[in-house]
Amino acid sequence: METLFDKVDYNADQIQVLKGLEAVRKRPGMYIGSTGIRGLHHLVWEVVDNSIDEFLAGYGDKINVIIHEDNEVSVEDFGRGIPADIHRETGLPAVQVVMTTLHAGGKFDNNSYKVSGGLHGVGVSVVNALSEELILTTHYKGYKYQQKFKKGVPVDDLKKLGKTDRSGTVIRFRPDSEIFNAVEFKYDNLAHRLQESAYLNKELTLSLRDERGEEVKEEEFQYDGGIKAFVEYLNTDRDVLNEDIIYFESKPDEYEVEISIQYNSGYNERIYSYANNINTVDGGYHLTGFKTALTRAVNNFAKNNNKLPAKISSLRGKDVREGITAVINVKLPEPQFEGQTKSKLGNSEIRSIVETEVYDYLSLYFDTNPELAKKIIDKAVQAVRARKASKKARELTKRKTALSSNALPGKLADCSSKEAKNSELFIVEGDSAGGSAKQGRERKFQAILPLKGKILNVERARLDKILNNTEVASIITALGAGIGEDFSLKNLRYHKIIIMTDADVDGAHIATLILTLFYRYMPELVENGHIYLAKPPLYKVTKRAKSHYLYSDQELEKFRAENGNSSFSLQRYKGLGEMNPEQLWDTTMDPENRVLQRVEIDDDFEADDIFTRLMGSNASLRKEFIFNNAELAEKIDV
Repeated sequence: METLFDKVDYNADQIQVLKGLEAVRKRPGMYIGSTGIRGLHHLVWEVVDNSIDEFLAGYGDKINVIIHEDNEVSVEDFGRGIPADIHRETGLPAVQVVMTTLHAGGKFDNNSYKVSGGLHGVGVSVVNALSEELILTTHYKGYKYQQKFKKGVPVDDLKKLGKTDRSGTVIRFRPDSEIFNAVEFKYDNLAHRLQESAYLNKELTLSLRDERGEEVKEEEFQYDGGIKAFVEYLNTDRDVLNEDIIYFESKPDEYEVEISIQYNSGYNERIYSYANNINTVDGGYHLTGFKTALTRAVNNFAKNNNKLPAKISSLRGKDVREGITAVINVKLPEPQFEGQTKSKLGNSEIRSIVETEVYDYLSLYFDTNPELAKKIIDKAVQAVRARKASKKARELTKRKTALSSNALPGKLADCSSKEAKNSELFIVEGDSAGGSAKQGRERKFQAILPLKGKILNVERARLDKILNNTEVASIITALGAGIGEDFSLKNLRYHKIIIMTDADVDGAHIATLILTLFYRYMPELVENGHIYLAKPPLYKVTKRAKSHYLYSDQELEKFRAENGNSSFSLQRYKGLGEMNPEQLWDTTMDPENRVLQRVEIDDDFEADDIFTRLMGSNASLRKEFIFNNAELAEKIDV
């Protein structure tokens, strides 16, 4: 009799052992985060971080990055070079072991590198594995060596090319197009990251050269002011409370702590934390220590000097940090990062070190600069009052929801599916287009939320005012995930949120207002790829009773070129409301035919600056932006 065990075709032959760097090529996302644009640029950061580690160890003060014509990248440093002598355990040159073996490197003890970011020893081998071709040149102990690899595998043996009077490493690689969605590097992405590294290492010079195109682009980054200059740069377009930036550095034992702070009149909190030059975007114990120290120092000054109103006994951390721009830069031996992408620092001892150093310094600073301390307290008190008002607004919304038979906004036409991962929400400009969308949609998984006009510009408002805006409240309620500190992705009702506006200036403005709301108060929606822009057609052309939809002026020019003088009718859509439900479904909503643009952030600093310029209260910044970018506008509706 055949048993269940006889039917199971699963034995030792099905167990795969991935050798060498095969695991990296099989699951690249585990090592570089993604195979999209961020993952592509992460290859460069892995190599650059190794070169910065050499600088931190005291070797070499310049790093050159070049984007070559064929989208290859080379990174050159002037450190010690990767050792070329024979590795005792493997019998291979050490440089080959480093390039072809995960967790092979000189960063597992404190002898070669006292401080480093590339602590796992997988960075450069991962770059090698995910490159179609990589050429490594090392200048080591008076000799120049070179070796070539393809997809992580050595093409030849390490070659000794002769004597040299320099030291350092050059790694030139071409990303594998079989791995990455696109292999074209973005100059601005690389420039901003190298600029950031230069701020963090004031004695280091980083250069970027782009040899693609007719004209070579080249920049060099070096800042004597370090992170103090960094904060000044971040607050360039803001109305600051303290012209003199708060700055200090200390070196308790084997640690280094460097802090820079400046407040502005805005409502957003911007704190960037770094550990051994790694941007810890998810924070960690160094960030926790900083926040605790800042809150304590402000509260102690306020209480000791009777600066708090009668009804406010103390200030919360969130209130104290409103309008802050700060950079925290720590260096420590044996950092414990969470994951290969190193987004969070896990060394618990750094919390008390940072907290003690920051609290002691700020306590003295506020005592000697009482006017600034009072400005910070006054701003925090206003934040407390706004927070209490927004809490009342939230509670009122909850009461209304509980009392109403339908908890969702009245204008929302919900979908029948309760599975968030399969559901879509179209945020549509205007009742007319909303009506067409409601009739033309697939009711099973598509929900429609029409908006009346332009929503509140949240860049210029605190949360209490935002929550009292009807259109914004409708979006928040429809999504079901909350806002600000209360936001939670697990409660999100739709995993695809599509902004659908007219293809004109007003439509772009409305889309930007909605994106500002998401970016400032629900950033996780953008970070996790939930936000999309619909792309409705600009034209409908009809020839011999057959219609085609065209989505750009370029497509129209191509159509005219291909059809010559033959007769056809042309309709220019001025708005979504001009389409009937069937047309709207066919062109903009049907998953089989539609064109969607996913909203992603390639550069956090650039994105923050753009929203400040375009949506902030300083009109001169918008005017400057328009003048500088006017040539990019191909066609404007008037």
